[in-house]
Amino acid sequence: MRLDKFFSSLGLLSRRECAASVKKGEISVDGITVASPSVHIDPEKNEIFMRGEQVLWKKHMYLMLNKPAGYVSSTEDSERTVMKLLPPEYEKAGCFPCGRLDIDTVGLLLITNDGALAHELLSPRRHVSKAYRFKCTDPLAEESISVLENGVDLGDFVSAPAKVRMNPSSDTDGIIIITEGKFHQIKRMLASVGSGIEFLERIRFGSLELDETLDRGQWRELTEKEIEDIRNTRSSVEQDKPAN
Repeated sequence: MRLDKFFSSLGLLSRRECAASVKKGEISVDGITVASPSVHIDPEKNEIFMRGEQVLWKKHMYLMLNKPAGYVSSTEDSERTVMKLLPPEYEKAGCFPCGRLDIDTVGLLLITNDGALAHELLSPRRHVSKAYRFKCTDPLAEESISVLENGVDLGDFVSAPAKVRMNPSSDTDGIIIITEGKFHQIKRMLASVGSGIEFLERIRFGSLELDETLDRGQWRELTEKEIEDIRNTRSSVEQDKPAN
């Protein structure tokens, strides 16, 4: 791989910026200051330093973001996109939100530049489960819960069976687990049984659970174990364990 492509694929430097940095003598490979941005390197074997700091190669990037309300799950050039909550190198490296959360929905959002994985996780045939903590405006009776769990006719589609686990001390707070992600789906499902949503937070996506130590708007890179688990996600709502 060319040195300038290495830096551009990581979102750290454009090819022009890499050439300028090389000209200043700021980049070295295996301890030798490079003279050209077109030099070829092996990113998995060579040691690359820029301004005295080692730059590690990552073919794909995986981040967990605790999305706050008021941001859209897109890469559009807007001050409200969730990508504005991250350092600019991630967007430059081609990272994007895997799936969407409504603008007023908070919680777990996976950010990656692994298009193949995102496609697999979002594919309807995979039935990847998503768990949400919710608070609704009106109490949910047993009949309403049964309707939600058996699928709701929303006009343009019938929702797949869900799982609902109410808080033992409240008939308006609970966890709902679905395998789809249609526009405003949970809000529409609740509306169909005569209630509304006051609060909605995604707490799990497949095997990936929201890190409760992250405040709204904070993020971190996934651990190797989390990456391995999310790649192997096969769970469906029928197989899912009740959320706590």
